[in-house]
Amino acid sequence: MKTTTTAPNYRGYRFPPEIISHAVWLYFRFSLSFRDVEELLAQRGIVVTYETVRQWCLKFGQTYANELRRRRPRCGDKWHLDEVFLKINGETHYLWRAVDQDGNVLDILVQSRRNKQAAKRFFAPRFSKGFNTSRA
Repeated sequence: MKTTTTAPNYRGYRFPPEIISHAVWLYFRFSLSFRDVEELLAQRGIVVTYETVRQWCLKFGQTYANELRRRRPRCGDKWHLDEVFLKINGETHYLWRAVDQDGNVLDILVQSRRNKQAAKRFFAPRFSKGFNTSRA
């Protein structure tokens, strides 16, 4: 199913489209709170309330979220586990990362005990849908 994206209509808003789109982009791109976006805009000299940012995100957010999702790099069809030893509060922990052939981190898992089979069981269902796991 293909959806058509139309440019948002900014008529009737006090702020220019560039400010509205920047605020909505900040909220969705960096997973900030409305108050964080309000503070970032205030640092640039734009006085806007968090409630206004919330309303903009409700009205224009789905369009921006779809565009960000569409532009996100796709993971490759081959992935492998990367293991890193960590010290957390003096205890050794094991960080497992699923990394695709392009070096993109797909998912992470931290364990207190080293168990490669459990890590594989954790990652396999997450990536088996998109491509052939026999190449893992």
